[in-house]
Amino acid sequence: MIRSVVPEDKEPYIAMTEAFYRSDAVLHSIPQAHIQRTFETILNGSPYAQGYIAEHEGKTAGYVLLAMTYSNEAGGLVLWIEEIYIVPEYRGLGLGGELFAFIESMAKSSYARIRLESEPDNLRALALYQRMGYADLSYRQLYKDL
Repeated sequence: MIRSVVPEDKEPYIAMTEAFYRSDAVLHSIPQAHIQRTFETILNGSPYAQGYIAEHEGKTAGYVLLAMTYSNEAGGLVLWIEEIYIVPEYRGLGLGGELFAFIESMAKSSYARIRLESEPDNLRALALYQRMGYADLSYRQLYKDL
């Protein structure tokens, strides 16, 4: 089952996010304050961030954080999969595929594109993304923190 984040998810959401940022899926950790702020942003109904919880047999098994942007290149709204994480003991059960099916179903009516990022060495995730039909854009991303 996949459902929207609710206030009672705070502790498991934070724990999963911390685990995600300790994993090989990301380059570096982030401050605890960012995780707290993101959770509050999701709960406050921001039009730019949405959070969903994946459950398996009634237990919290993962989450996805989505962000919204507009792209001239894509010709419309773009849904970014900012973070997707499955708790290790629930991996291999098809939850990743369920999350992608949920995201794509939700996005079809309003979005022109779905984007995500992956570490080049995260081969298991890359294999899943490619099986799901995602293609490499071959962009090099740059950023500047403010």
